[in-house]
Amino acid sequence: MNFRTVKTVIAREYLTKVKKKSFLLTTFLVPVLIAAAIVVMSLIMTQTGERKQNVAVIDQSGFVLPYLTDNKANTYLDFSTEDPESFKQRLDEFKMDVLVVVSPLDTVAKTVSVQAYSKKPLGVDFSSEVSAKVDDAVEAYRIDSYGIENLSQIMKDVKSNVRVTEYTLDDSGNETVSESGIYMAVSMVLGIFIFMFITMFGGMVMSSVIEEKSSRVVEVLISSAKATELMFGKIIGVALVALTQFLLWIVLTLVIVGVVGGIIGLDSLKNMDPQQMAQVSQMSGMDPSQLESLGVAVDTAAVAAPAGEMDVVVTTLANIPWVTLIVSFFIFFILGYLLYASLFAAIGSAVENEADTQQLQLPLTIPLMVAYMIVFVAFRNPDGGLAFWGSMIPFTSPIVMLARIPYGVPMWQLVLSIVLLFLTFVACAWVSAKIYKVGILMFGKKSTFKDLWKWLKQN
Repeated sequence: MNFRTVKTVIAREYLTKVKKKSFLLTTFLVPVLIAAAIVVMSLIMTQTGERKQNVAVIDQSGFVLPYLTDNKANTYLDFSTEDPESFKQRLDEFKMDVLVVVSPLDTVAKTVSVQAYSKKPLGVDFSSEVSAKVDDAVEAYRIDSYGIENLSQIMKDVKSNVRVTEYTLDDSGNETVSESGIYMAVSMVLGIFIFMFITMFGGMVMSSVIEEKSSRVVEVLISSAKATELMFGKIIGVALVALTQFLLWIVLTLVIVGVVGGIIGLDSLKNMDPQQMAQVSQMSGMDPSQLESLGVAVDTAAVAAPAGEMDVVVTTLANIPWVTLIVSFFIFFILGYLLYASLFAAIGSAVENEADTQQLQLPLTIPLMVAYMIVFVAFRNPDGGLAFWGSMIPFTSPIVMLARIPYGVPMWQLVLSIVLLFLTFVACAWVSAKIYKVGILMFGKKSTFKDLWKWLKQN
C-alpha cells in the first residue's frame, strides 16, 4: 500500500466533505439547536413569573378548606355557602379559574371525594397539589376521630424516611459519597454519542462509496490508486471530518451558550429565589458576596450549610475518572468507527444505490442496537456477566465499555477490550478490503451475502 496515495485520497475526501453545504449547515446549525435547548431549559427552570390561578372552594366537609393554603401558583378562596351546580356556570362572573368541590364526609369510610371544574384542562401539578392537601386533611380527621391525646404527634414521630447514602472506597480505603443516578446519566449520554457518531459517519462512508460507484467516478480513481488505498483513504478522511465536526460542535456550543448566558443570565439569576442561588453559588464556586454585588439575592445560611443532595451530586461528579473517561471515549470512538466504517465501505462497494443496502446493512445495525440495550442492564449491575461480555465483544464494546467506566473498571479489562477491538478492526478491514476490490467494479447485479463470500474467497 502506497501511503502517499492514501494521504492524497484522505485530503481529497476531507476537503470534499468539509466544503459541502450540508456539512457547513449541520456544523453550525446543531450547536445553535443544542445551545437553544440549554438556554430554554435554563429559562424554564428559573422562570418565576407564572400566572396565578384563582381557585374557588366549596367545602361541604367542613374540615378540608384550612389545608388548602395559597402558594405561588394558586390562590384558594372560600365559597362554601354557594350552590356547586349554579356556581359552575358563573366562574367568569366571580373571576375564578377553577372550582373545587369537596363532598360531605362519608362517615363510614371516613373520607371525602373531590371534583375540580374549569374551562381549560388543568395541569398535573394542580391535581397532585389538591390531592396531597386533601389527603393531609382526611388523615388529620381520622387521627382526631380516635380521641387519643397527642395521637397526631405520635404518628409524626413514628414516621421514618431512611435513605441509603452510597460511599465509594478507593485503594487506600478512603471513602467518598457517590450517587448511582449520576453515573447512569453520564453513561447514557456517552452511549448516545458513540451510537450516533458511529452510525452517522459510518453511513457517510457507505454513501460516499455508493455515490462514486454509481457515478462511475471510481473507474477513474481506480486507474491511479489501488482499491484498498481508496477504501482506507476514504475511511480515514471521513474520520477526520467527524472529529472536526465534533470539536467544532463543542467549541461553538460553548461560545453560543456563553454569549447568550452573558446577555440574559443576570436577569435570570435575579429572578431565582435565594435558596436556588445558594445552590448555584455552591456548584459554581462563586463567592456569595460577588453575586450579591450584582443585585442577586443569596441565602448565605444555605451556602454555609449546603443541601445534602447537592453535595452528593458535586462529589459524585468529582469522583468520576474524567481523564480515563475522555481518553477512552476517543479511543473507542476512533476504533469503533474504523471497525464499522470498514464494514460499511464493503457494503457500499457491493451495491449501486442505497435502496439495496437494507439487507446487507442489517447485520451491522443489530449489534449496535444490542449494545445500547445492554447499557440499560449495565446501569443495574455494571460488573455483571452481560455487561462484562458486552464490553469485551468488539462489536458492542465501544458503547458498553463507556457505560461501565464511570462505575469503575479494572485497567486490565479496559486494556483487553481495546486490544480486542483493535485486532477485530484489523481483521474486518482485511476482509472488507478484499470485498471492496471486487465489488467496487461490479455493476448491473444486486449483490447478496453469497456474492460477498464468493468475492472473499476469490482473493
